[in-house]
Amino acid sequence: MNMKEQTVSKNYVYKGRIIKVRNDDALLPNGKPCKREVVEHNGGASVLAVDTENFCYLVRQFRYPYGEELLEIPAGKLELGENPKACAIRELAEEAGLSAKDIKPLCQIYPTPGYSSEIIYIYLATEFTPCDTNPDEDEFLNLVKMPLSRAKSMALDGTIKDAKTIIALLKV
Repeated sequence: MNMKEQTVSKNYVYKGRIIKVRNDDALLPNGKPCKREVVEHNGGASVLAVDTENFCYLVRQFRYPYGEELLEIPAGKLELGENPKACAIRELAEEAGLSAKDIKPLCQIYPTPGYSSEIIYIYLATEFTPCDTNPDEDEFLNLVKMPLSRAKSMALDGTIKDAKTIIALLKV
């Protein structure tokens, strides 16, 4: 059975710095009209850094939508047309102060497929050296180094709530 929906028109209702919001007219596979709300996002790249002693490096930061601090792997928004691997390497240096020569892809995820076009690319860094941090002017981060086994336990017990971080920890 064909399950593809057809876009009739894209109707932008908001265009911001990070997201665009649409309220589209579409057709269901049976031909009936419907509305689809879509949040357009350029996507992001993230990286889990694990050293030779099995310590991982996370960042703690306040996340306004949830009103709380979260533990996360370093990550950032992709600029239009930016290479995800280059973005992840840059974010690791900016947020965690770790310079990676190379990183390996772990996976890519669709964090909210019901309404967003965002794709997050997740990488693993195992070879890196310290460097200066350079967070964005609106980023306030604390680096947290902990045993990988502890971070995995925190992902499983619900202490770590960020989806990309949970996925990265459980994939490694």
